[in-house]
Amino acid sequence: MMANIWIPGALQLLLGAALIASLVVVLLIVVFAKWGTYWLQAYMSGADVSMKSLIVMSFLRIEQRLIVTAKVMGRQAGLRIDREDGMSTARLLAHHLAGGDVMKVVCAIIAAQRAGIVLDFDRAAAIDLAGRDVLLAVQTSVSPKVISCPRQDDESTNSLSAVAKNGVELLVSARVTVRTNLDQLIGGATEETIIARVGQGIVSAIGSANSHMDVLEMPSQISKGAMARGLDSNTAFSIVSIDIADIDVGENIGARLQKDQANADTRIARAQAEVRRANAVAEKQQMLAKVKEAQAELVLAEAEVPAALADAFRAGQLRATSMDRTQGKRRHEIKQPMTLERRSIPQGAGDDNGSSANPFQRVRDENE
Repeated sequence: MMANIWIPGALQLLLGAALIASLVVVLLIVVFAKWGTYWLQAYMSGADVSMKSLIVMSFLRIEQRLIVTAKVMGRQAGLRIDREDGMSTARLLAHHLAGGDVMKVVCAIIAAQRAGIVLDFDRAAAIDLAGRDVLLAVQTSVSPKVISCPRQDDESTNSLSAVAKNGVELLVSARVTVRTNLDQLIGGATEETIIARVGQGIVSAIGSANSHMDVLEMPSQISKGAMARGLDSNTAFSIVSIDIADIDVGENIGARLQKDQANADTRIARAQAEVRRANAVAEKQQMLAKVKEAQAELVLAEAEVPAALADAFRAGQLRATSMDRTQGKRRHEIKQPMTLERRSIPQGAGDDNGSSANPFQRVRDENE
């Protein structure tokens, strides 16, 4: 049994070892040729990127240059890049695989560190994955941004329209200086909300003014009134200042409304007068119809009078009533004294020189 076992010789062992060594050397050459440059760059910069991580990046189809450059930038900027709590290679790979922008996150952290703003990798990565530009947010936090209110993109709304208590319209455009609030950047309102709130505050401040002249004299009152309302609450920005860029006087809205109201009242009054006139005309026609009806009834009644008199004559029913007798007695009592008075005058009284008692006759005789 022992005679059948094959034992390689020294030469064969030497050739096998040489072959294995050659394969290892070739493999090392291939690996170094593909990833050695990045590993050497990271090693010389102290970025702590292992060859294993570079090989894993190749299998995950991640650009090694991106991760190595980010690690080198963090190392040179003095950021923590240790594997426990710092900006490790594994965290960078995870953020890149999640769809984040590794370079923007690293640049934002470096800019925040230079400006004295506390911003770690986890927070910056969360802001980036939330869809916000973390680098722009840090830059805006360091250097405040100016927002036009309203936006100048739409030419039809170059100014805000507000009306004072006296009814005069004012056209106002403002500039809002804001600084990014990193604490509210995730879940906070955007620029559109800031513009809308500032516009609302300006309109409210002008609307509370008694006269448009007060606003023209003190434009700063608009800014103070708007700032006092806490317009930046629950937003991703902190308002630094609100400056009035331009104020123009528009039309007199109050006078126009009064004119429209007067025209409406006039139309209502005319309509009511027309209704009353129509009612009066209708009532007049009704009265005329009643008059005609009464006249017709009168004619009918007058036509019945002769027949009634004839019937009364035939029936012998025409007798003097008590009222007729009373009136006849009174006429008789009045007539009787007058008759006695005429009888008491003598026939020759007033007949001087044999002339007639009639004075008119005497005058006629004298004329003759």
